[in-house]
Amino acid sequence: MAKKGNRVQVILECTEHKTTGMPGMSRYITTKNRKNVPARMELKKYNPILKRVTVHKEIK
Repeated sequence: MAKKGNRVQVILECTEHKTTGMPGMSRYITTKNRKNVPARMELKKYNPILKRVTVHKEIK
């Protein structure tokens, strides 16, 4: 049974990794409050394949 409420799980994916052509993918799972943050999230997270901090955007 799914929980009802404002807090939902979202997946963040690296935006820079796609353009490099390197194999693999950097993704993070986090939660957000749907009521306070209705737009897609954008956070700076560490990409272990590129070995640096990059922008990760929420995917559907």
